[in-house]
Amino acid sequence: QVQLVETGGGLVQAGESLKLSCAASGSGFSIGPMDWYRQAPGKERELVASISRYGTTNYADSVKGRFTISRVYDRNTVYLHMNSLKPEDTAVYYCHLVGAGIDYWGQGTQVTVSL
Repeated sequence: QVQLVETGGGLVQAGESLKLSCAASGSGFSIGPMDWYRQAPGKERELVASISRYGTTNYADSVKGRFTISRVYDRNTVYLHMNSLKPEDTAVYYCHLVGAGIDYWGQGTQVTVSL
């Protein structure tokens, strides 16, 4: 069983920054890829960024150059640094990983960007 706990969401103005954190705990998972997804109202959940166990990163085109994903391996923690936030970044952000073939999701953290 794996637990993912996200922190760091909030309300900011356009152009400001936020950092999201996700701590994984429990057993039954190895240090594999960890991801951030987001879901805006009325839209499907989409992949925002991912980082492999080797540190290889991938980003959605909409956030490239503005968001940075990173991780601290010995703490099983992944971060999402979000800069130059836009109103269209408003969504619930979810941490995700796959452990032993099972998808695990955090509870989500709300990010709201106002004009």
